[in-house]
Amino acid sequence: MKLIIFAGGAGTRLWPLSRKNSPKQFGKLIGDKSTIQQTVDRLLPTFSPSDIFIATGKQYEDIVFEQLSMIPKENFIFEPAMRDVGPSLGLAAAILQKRFGDDEPVAILWSDHVVKQEALFRKILLIAGEKIKEKGADFIFIGQKPRFANQNMGWIEVGEKILDEDSIHVYEFLKLHYRPKPDDAEAYFKSKKYVWNLGYFVTSPGFLTTLFREHVHDMFEQIAVIAGAYGTNDYQEHLERIYPTLEKISFDDAVLTKLVGSNVIVFSADLGWSDVGAWESLKEALTDSEHQNVIKGDVLVEDSRDSIIFNEGKQLVVGIDLDGYVTIVTDDVILICPKNAVPKIKKVVEKLSGTQREHLT
Repeated sequence: MKLIIFAGGAGTRLWPLSRKNSPKQFGKLIGDKSTIQQTVDRLLPTFSPSDIFIATGKQYEDIVFEQLSMIPKENFIFEPAMRDVGPSLGLAAAILQKRFGDDEPVAILWSDHVVKQEALFRKILLIAGEKIKEKGADFIFIGQKPRFANQNMGWIEVGEKILDEDSIHVYEFLKLHYRPKPDDAEAYFKSKKYVWNLGYFVTSPGFLTTLFREHVHDMFEQIAVIAGAYGTNDYQEHLERIYPTLEKISFDDAVLTKLVGSNVIVFSADLGWSDVGAWESLKEALTDSEHQNVIKGDVLVEDSRDSIIFNEGKQLVVGIDLDGYVTIVTDDVILICPKNAVPKIKKVVEKLSGTQREHLT
């Protein structure tokens, strides 16, 4: 089984700590290792470093080689331009297909998540891999048992339960739902017929490339030219010439929302999963109660609750009567906003692009 970890995003929802030149997946947000290092550690020793692949931007080559020195250099897939996950995943699938054939089980994973139940997660990957190998499924979603009515992520609607095995529930796949309205999220949570879509899945290179051929045929043909040159002296030239011209599109929009068929199933479990891609979700991952504060650096708080304060600067930061606030201090930026305003951070960063403050993005 092969595992691809995608680590190409700039992480603007965690700005100003995460930026184009220093994205969140390479920073030490939790503990003394970066989130991408923790993602790789989570897979070991069940999976060998030789079975782990990293897909990221060419501009991060030095830092990933430094942080992930145990992974063979030929297992890094570098993209010369940011074209979103659709092209990135299509390229990775085509390369793995060329190296290992159509039927090799492959897991798609992300570099900026927390998974507290690591042994259970590895077990699910192994079972799902065997299911793909035995042709028991073409595509397997790995979902999280919902903890609350989350409006900021996708939900998977499931059908009949197929199997229960040691805290792992297997369901028929029905439909994907993205970022529901508050009332819909509450209904999903109460119905017990939905799980959180983590963006993790297990499939095969052959099935993935079939999906690309069917749903984004022009992209498929362009990627096929790049992958056809993989392992030759022409590969880099083809990659740098063709890849930046590919449509910028998410994998969800390119392929996943069009996924149908009886051979698609869902594994669900309580993995202790959190996406640390935004400040409010990082806080949720690091606390047992929403009333708790998350504090890092030289910080003093008084009569404050449900807030996150990261101080990367040299001065003392004092918070008084804070309720549900995000305060992030770096050497060159101070961000202060309510937690529910975090989605607006991306808009602020976009406004900085192309101005004299471009370097802050």
